[in-house]
Amino acid sequence: MTEALVLGGGGVAGVAWTTGLLAGLADAGQDVSGAELIVGTSAGSTVAAQLGSGLGLEELYARQVEPGLQAVEIMAEVDLAGLGSGVAAIVQTAASALEIRRAVGRLALEADTVPESERRAVIESRLPSHEWPARTLKIVAVDAESGEPRVFEHTSGVSLVDAVAASCAVPGVWPPVTIGERRYLDGSVRSHANADYAAGASRVLVVVPMGQLSLLPSEKPLAGTVEELRVCGAAVAVVEPDEASRQAIGVNALDPSTRRPAAEAGRAQGRGLEIKWKKA
Repeated sequence: MTEALVLGGGGVAGVAWTTGLLAGLADAGQDVSGAELIVGTSAGSTVAAQLGSGLGLEELYARQVEPGLQAVEIMAEVDLAGLGSGVAAIVQTAASALEIRRAVGRLALEADTVPESERRAVIESRLPSHEWPARTLKIVAVDAESGEPRVFEHTSGVSLVDAVAASCAVPGVWPPVTIGERRYLDGSVRSHANADYAAGASRVLVVVPMGQLSLLPSEKPLAGTVEELRVCGAAVAVVEPDEASRQAIGVNALDPSTRRPAAEAGRAQGRGLEIKWKKA
C-alpha cells in the first residue's frame, strides 16, 4: 500500500499550522509523516521538504513555536484589497484557467518585490536540509509565462531550495524564481493542493490550511480531484482548519507573528482528530 501526503498552501501560518497538525496527529497515534509520497504546494512544499530533512516532528514543531529556532522571515507589506481586486479582474476577463495563470504570471513579473536573493535566503533559513530526501517528493510550481505547471523532483536537476522557493513565490508579493531560463511562481495558482499528483497511491491524506475552496478557477478543483482519486481506488481524507485554527491563522497568513498560535492550534486540532478515510 502506497501512502501519500498532500500538503497545500497557506503562507507562514500554513507552514506552522500544518506542522502542528502533523505533530498532533502523531500525539494521537496517527503519525502520517512517513508517507512514501509527499506532494507539496507553496507552504506545503516547505513542510514537505522539512519532513525529509531528518528532523523529527517535535524538532520541526519547536522551530515554529520557539522564537530562537524560528526561521528568518520577511514581513510582507501586502495591499490585500488591491491584490484581490486585480486578481478578480483577471478572473472576470480571462477565458480559461490557463489564461488566468498567464495573466497572474504577468502581474507577478511586473510587481515590485524584494530581490530574489533576499527571498531565497528566507527559504534557505526555513529548510533544515537543502538536500532532496530519499522518499518521493513532488513540489509544484507554475511557469510565469506559459502558465503551465512544473513538478520538481529529485531527478529534475533543480536544487531543493530553488524548487521550494518557486512553489512559494506568491504572485504580487514575492518575486518569481529564476530556474534556468524560466521563471516560476506559486503552485497554488494552479491548485491550492494539486492533489491529482498523488494519483496511484492507495491512501491519500490531503491537508489544506486555507480550506477546500480554490483561490482561482482551476482544471483540478479539490473536490473533483478527491472524487477522481477515490474512483481510482484510493482511500482519501481531507483535513482543513477547525474554527480555533482559522482564528489562529487569522486574516493574513503571511504574517510571521501567526506562527506560534497557528502551530499550537494545529497541534490541538490534530490531537483531537480522527482521520476519516473514505473510498468511492
